[in-house]
Amino acid sequence: MDTAAAPHAAPGEVVVRLKAAALNHRDVWIKQGAYAGLRFPIIPGSDGAGIVTEVGPGVEASWEGREVIINPSVDWGHDPRAQEPRFTILGMPRNGTLAEFVSVPAAQLAPKPSHLDWAEAAALPLAGLTAFRAVFGRAHLKAHEKILITGIGAGTALFALQFAAAAGAVPCVTSSSEEKLRRAHELGSKAGTLYTRSGWAKDFAEHHGPFDVIIDSAGGPGFGDLVDLAAPGGRIVFFGATRGNPHELPMRKVFWKQLSLLGTTMGSPTDFQMMTAYVARHGIHPVISHKFKLDDVAAAFDLMEHGGQFGKIVVEID
Repeated sequence: MDTAAAPHAAPGEVVVRLKAAALNHRDVWIKQGAYAGLRFPIIPGSDGAGIVTEVGPGVEASWEGREVIINPSVDWGHDPRAQEPRFTILGMPRNGTLAEFVSVPAAQLAPKPSHLDWAEAAALPLAGLTAFRAVFGRAHLKAHEKILITGIGAGTALFALQFAAAAGAVPCVTSSSEEKLRRAHELGSKAGTLYTRSGWAKDFAEHHGPFDVIIDSAGGPGFGDLVDLAAPGGRIVFFGATRGNPHELPMRKVFWKQLSLLGTTMGSPTDFQMMTAYVARHGIHPVISHKFKLDDVAAAFDLMEHGGQFGKIVVEID
C-alpha cells in the first residue's frame, strides 16, 4: 500500500480518521484512467465514515471527536434543482476516503446514524444520496405507487428498493440473476424478472405493470421498454447510461402517455440531510456485499470490476 502525507485541516475544514470506506464504479473508472479530468497522484474513494480528529480555523470545536459520515457531493451550490459548474465529487480531484485520514470541508459532515455500524455507515453516502434524490427529490414517490427499479444488486438500486419499501410503495425489480431477484424479494421487492429474457417487458407489464415510477441507470437499447412499462403520467428517472444512449426515443409514446423523463445525479446538502434522517427514522441498514482490509484494496477493486457484488463493497480501515 502506498503512503501519503497526513492531511491537515485548512480553514473551514476538518480531518477525519476513517474507520471504513466503500467503493463505487467511479473509483474503478478512475483506476482505469477512464474518468474525465483525471489528475495524478490521487487518493480515490467517495464514501467514508470515521471520527473527527482535527478542526481547522472557523470550525466549531464541538465537531472534534464526533462520529460522522461524509457527504461526497462537494460544492453543490445554492440551487436545489441542479449542481453548479464548480460541483465535484470527493475522491477526484480532491483526495478521497481510501486512506487512514481525509480532510474535508466541515459542511460535508453529518452525524453517523446511531443504528449503523462503521461498515454500514461508510456504505451509505454516495449511493444512498443518489437513490434518495432519484426516488423522492425527482420522482416524488408516494405510498402505494408502483415503482420499477432496474439492475438490482448495485448499491444505488438497492437503496432505491429499501427507500421505496419504507415509503409504503410497491417496488418491483429487474436483474440478470435469479439469485439477485431472490435476495431483492427479501428486501421488499414484490416481483422481479430477468431482463435478459426475450420479451420480458411485455410479460412483466401484463402481470405487474404499469409503473408510476421507473428508476434506471442503464439506458441503452432497453430504454424503449421502460417507456412501454410506464403508466400514463408516469415518471422515468435515470442517473446513468452504463449501456450507452438509447438507439431511439419513442417520442410519440412519451407525449401521448404524458410521461416525465427526469435526469438526476448525486444530490444537494439538503437531500443528504433528509436522506440520513430517513435512514435513521426507518432503521434502514445498507446491504453489504463484501468487506476488505485497506491492505487488500486491490481485491476489492477486482470484485467490483467483475460485477460480482450484491450491495456495497466496504474497505475496513481501522
